Amino acid sequence: MENILVLAHVEADGALANAALETIAAAKELGGAFCVGLIGVDVAGAANSIAGCGAAKILGVNGAEYSQARYVTDAAAAEAIAKAAGAGIILVAHTSRWGRVVSGVAARLGGRADTHVTGIKADAGKVTVSRWYYRQRMEAQMSRTQRPWVIALDVGCRAPWQGTAGNATVEAVPVTLGAVRTQVTGFVAPEAGKQTIRPDAELLFVAGAGWTKKQPDGQTHLPEAEKLILGFLDVTKASLGSSKSLVDLSGEGQQVLTFMSHMNQIGQTGSTPRHPKGLSTCCHGEEPHAVGWRFVNERRAINLDANCGWARGKADVVYIGDAFQIMAKVNELLAVK
Repeated sequence: MENILVLAHVEADGALANAALETIAAAKELGGAFCVGLIGVDVAGAANSIAGCGAAKILGVNGAEYSQARYVTDAAAAEAIAKAAGAGIILVAHTSRWGRVVSGVAARLGGRADTHVTGIKADAGKVTVSRWYYRQRMEAQMSRTQRPWVIALDVGCRAPWQGTAGNATVEAVPVTLGAVRTQVTGFVAPEAGKQTIRPDAELLFVAGAGWTKKQPDGQTHLPEAEKLILGFLDVTKASLGSSKSLVDLSGEGQQVLTFMSHMNQIGQTGSTPRHPKGLSTCCHGEEPHAVGWRFVNERRAINLDANCGWARGKADVVYIGDAFQIMAKVNELLAVK
């Protein structure tokens, strides 16, 4: 088995995110020797937290310039660690930060890169990866002869590594940086009460365009819809998803949910959620929307139509009823608990 390198960024609090621990778990599944490369302001704490992972050695790049996501610094650090490790297989988590640099790093090293990999295995020393194509309708298995091979693994496809901490020895890797012209001046984040996208949440709550349509009394009830949805999210700490038809309403001049944006969109033209459970409300549930639910393990839906797409094998449980009434009752029960 050829040498494997796991590259990871250290978070602002000095720890490693679950995405990085998932990548370590993937390296262990392949078998053979592997090493870990850490990038951050101070990687000592993160290195100690994975001291029991079985890595042959831990390489580190330290410095204040690596605290923020920036192509020039991230790519240079990753290149330096990869050369020091001499690995043929390089694993990273496909986060937004790694996603912008993996292709450039592979080019610098004279190798190849594959992104959005959902599965990886080794058979008789040969590494094979799985990846979805054509809007997640076809899964392909592939391998490469070019080395180094940089593989970006989709987050949420495996359980993160868990083990004991200890005292790790970190081998410092020097980096030669070019001109750093990009400066990070701050972050723009939603208000605490408006945060609706939670990738690590146990439950994904999806709202469809039905929430904005006229109800039995012939009127729309947007304020009530917002109160019900936000009330549910506040109690359950679920993540909010949306169908394309709902987020597109803003471009059509129609009333919309004020906290909804295209960032919430899931499906074949949006993100692919990987939450353990999902609850869809006021969504038609036909194939274009259901594609985004492929990796949700337990799927439930609320719909007035007993013959909707959700009832045709797309969901484990379908509640036939008015979403306004059902969610009001659910919120009432949750408040009691």
